[in-house]
Amino acid sequence: MRAELLVSILLSLVIYSMGRAQEHEVIDLWPSEVPGQSESKAPVVFSEDTRGNVTRIAKVTKPVLVVYEPASALKNGAAVIICPGGGYNILAIDLEGYEVAEWLSGLGYTAFVLQYRVPQNRAGALQDAQRAIRYVRGISEERGIDPNKVGILGFSAGGSLSARASTRYLEDSYAAVDALDKLSARPDFTALIYPAYLDQGPDRSLSPELRLSDETAPMFLFVAADDRFANSCLVMSSALQLQKVPFELHVLAHGGHGFGMRSGNHAAETWPKLCEEWLNVTVLKK
Repeated sequence: MRAELLVSILLSLVIYSMGRAQEHEVIDLWPSEVPGQSESKAPVVFSEDTRGNVTRIAKVTKPVLVVYEPASALKNGAAVIICPGGGYNILAIDLEGYEVAEWLSGLGYTAFVLQYRVPQNRAGALQDAQRAIRYVRGISEERGIDPNKVGILGFSAGGSLSARASTRYLEDSYAAVDALDKLSARPDFTALIYPAYLDQGPDRSLSPELRLSDETAPMFLFVAADDRFANSCLVMSSALQLQKVPFELHVLAHGGHGFGMRSGNHAAETWPKLCEEWLNVTVLKK
C-alpha cells in the first residue's frame, strides 16, 4: 500500500508539473538536431525523487524555453532566462523554474524557464544557455522586449551555468544553425542565487573557465553563510571587484542551500525583494 501511495503521489506531481508547462508556450531551442547529441529528441524524463515537494526532471534531450508572459499592463520590456539547479544531474523545475517565472512575470518581466540538458552534460548545457540568450534576443521585437535588456538568473548548478554563459559568451560552443546564432550571446545582466562550482580554481579560487572582462554584465549574488557552496559567491564577488564590474552581494547568516523562494525560509523570503530592487536600479532605470 505504501508503494502504491508513493506511485500515486509521483504521478500527481508529474501531471501537475507537465500541466503547468503546457499552460505556457514552449519553444524548441534547436530546430533540427541538437549539437553534440546522438540521441533523438524525446519528452523529458521525470525523477521519482520528489523530496521536499519538488518536481525534478532527470533527463533532457530536447532543450526548450517555457515562456511566462506578463500581463500587457505590467510588461516592462526586459526578459529573464531562468536556469534551475540540480547539480547538473536534474532540474528542480518547479522550485527553481516555474515558481520563479511566475514571480518575475508578475513584476512585468518576460520570463523564460530553460530546460537545459541533463544529466551531466555541462558542455551541452552551455550550448543551450548561449542559444537561449540568442533566441530571446532574436524574438525581442515581436515580443516587446528590449534586446539590450535580456538577462539570466540561475540557482546552484543553474547559477554555475549562468556564470559560465555570462563570462564565456565570446566562445563559439556550437556551430551556427541559423541566423539567430549571429546575435550576441552576452546577457545584459546576471543574477546568481546560491550558485555552485564557481571556486574550482587552485585553493578554491575562481574557476579558470570563468573569464571576466570589462564587458562582463553586472551581477546580483545571494547566498547563506551556512551554504556549503557559499565560497562560490565570495570568490566571484572578489573577481568582479578586481575587474571593476558592478555587482551586489548579499550574504545571510542562515538559510542553507536549495531553498528557492518558498515561504518558511528567511533566505528564500529575502532574496526576491533584494533582487527586485537591484533589477529596478540596474535594468529598468538604466
